[in-house]
Amino acid sequence: MKDFAGKVVWITGASSGIGEALVYEFARLGATIIASSNEASDLERVKSNCGDKASSITCAPFDLSDTSDISSLVGSQLTRTGRIDYLLNIGGISQRATIEDTPIWLDRKIMEINYFGTIALSKAVLPYMIRQKSGHILGTSSIAGRFGFPLRSAYSASKQALHGFFETLHIENRKNNIYASVIIPGRVRTKISYRALDAEGKEQGKMDEGLAKGITPEKAAKTIIKGIRRNKREILVGSSELIMLHIRRYLPSLFFRLAGKIKST
Repeated sequence: MKDFAGKVVWITGASSGIGEALVYEFARLGATIIASSNEASDLERVKSNCGDKASSITCAPFDLSDTSDISSLVGSQLTRTGRIDYLLNIGGISQRATIEDTPIWLDRKIMEINYFGTIALSKAVLPYMIRQKSGHILGTSSIAGRFGFPLRSAYSASKQALHGFFETLHIENRKNNIYASVIIPGRVRTKISYRALDAEGKEQGKMDEGLAKGITPEKAAKTIIKGIRRNKREILVGSSELIMLHIRRYLPSLFFRLAGKIKST
């Protein structure tokens, strides 16, 4: 079983939801943590909440939509820590708009954050992991990253793209003792639906009914860490809604009948 004590863990999306819960869990397990998001004040709040473990946490805020300085950020963190053992790409943004109402600039914005922001950080960290001959990089998809979902065309596309990238990352780097995994959340009670963008690029500002019935971020964090310990290629996070993944794979005709009845908010 993997021991995280003394390991360096970088978590994006660390100021709320699953990312925040992962900071607390890894801190409890004795890891040295780099916590990132575009909300600097919330990162400091999360660090403060860790009490006597706060000294093991460094806040490194940056915006996933602008990774032009990512090499410098990674270099400065490595100068300080000497290594990065785990990179958990949790940060991202969702969507609530039909395809015909979604302007192309919004598709690009969502892809920039969810896909390009994630792979930019991963590609910047990868050479150092290759050099140290170890590491584990994780990306966060969604059950909507395995099939289409109403009002989430750009979100679903950005998450599906991550599967191709991280599968290739894993295949290419097993010889370097580097693992790559994809986290696949279903319904988790986070603020992702509050911050989901509508057709005008504005935040939806409310909790989806389905997400309100989801598991807690704390339970999600424990499931993710359990998956990391087992070097799982795909880490499923959620409850009964995950059955849709199996229906889509084994009974596609039934899936498309059911998909039309899914409550999209």
